[in-house]
Amino acid sequence: MSAIGSFPARGMIRSWLKAGVFEPGKGFAPTEEGSPQGGVISPCLLNVALHGLEEAAGVRYGPDGIRIARGSPVLVRYCDDFVVCCHTRQQAEQVKARLAGWLAPRGLAFNDEKTKVVSLEAGYDFLGFNIRRYRNGKLLIKPSKAAVRRVKQKLAGQMRRLRGQNASAVLAAICPITRGWASFYWSGVSKQTFTDVDDYLWRLTYKWACRSHPRKPKHWIVRRYFGRFNPPRRSNWVFGDAASGAYLPLMAWTPIIRHRKVTGRASPDDPALTAYWNQRRGTNQPPLDRSTLRLLKIQHGRCGLCADLLLHADREPHTPEEWQRWHRTTRKAITRQLIAREPGTPDATRLIHTYCQRRATSAHSQEPASSCT
Repeated sequence: MSAIGSFPARGMIRSWLKAGVFEPGKGFAPTEEGSPQGGVISPCLLNVALHGLEEAAGVRYGPDGIRIARGSPVLVRYCDDFVVCCHTRQQAEQVKARLAGWLAPRGLAFNDEKTKVVSLEAGYDFLGFNIRRYRNGKLLIKPSKAAVRRVKQKLAGQMRRLRGQNASAVLAAICPITRGWASFYWSGVSKQTFTDVDDYLWRLTYKWACRSHPRKPKHWIVRRYFGRFNPPRRSNWVFGDAASGAYLPLMAWTPIIRHRKVTGRASPDDPALTAYWNQRRGTNQPPLDRSTLRLLKIQHGRCGLCADLLLHADREPHTPEEWQRWHRTTRKAITRQLIAREPGTPDATRLIHTYCQRRATSAHSQEPASSCT
């Protein structure tokens, strides 16, 4: 409360902190202070409480205010998780002591089990990534082993629950998971990891197919569920549904696009930087297939029927789970429509909202039939 000063919503925020917690089945539990773990406002309040952490760590900028000064530590924070990159172990210990003293008046302290000082050669995990400098001197940022283990366990659990379902149900459940995970890690050194997870998922789908048809020979199962569903990729072992033509894209097909660091201390809330953030969002392409991206570009990102935006992305997803929900929502919200052209010319395809298609179909079906006399 002291950090926000005379903020106009000061009274409302004070009420949030003392509002209590309601859980279905457990009722209401009063709270004296703080927000519940996982609350939607918790990250915002934490950003307010930890504002100034960089200065407390001793981070210094050059004359341009953008580049880090030589010899200065570098701090990267996401909510309450942060890492400080220092030049020596002694500097790291000094920064840790300064931050402990800065956090104490705010009622915060380090988690001793998770806080440690390590060398870059040994590497460390941060937000699902592993950062390590290898013997050849290269610094590589890869998906962490724990993150790979979690996604494999999630895929295995989903495939167990899908026993007895058809291929269409498998694709509807698995595609958002793999696409979401690949979209989160496509900025790192992830190609080999994507291939390893693809191999693991192939074994899961093959086992599922054999379990679904225990009396059929293996070559029959392979012909039914695996094939070259995406001809340009020239892979004969893609899992798919022969009836609909839908298939499970391999994560190894995901292009690696490096993250572009935000310039200096640029904030999306700064009205003077609106052009900068619009240009940055326009440069970052959404993780969709090439044909969809081509149609989005042709249509300037707008629906062919209502002319409203097809994708709404005020904030890019920050976790694999958020990317998973983004892909599932996008798949349900956008569909393709064939536009009949003159005889002898191929039909064109355009992207439209699913609800626009339903509305148009409903209006067309309710039109009175014309009669000839």
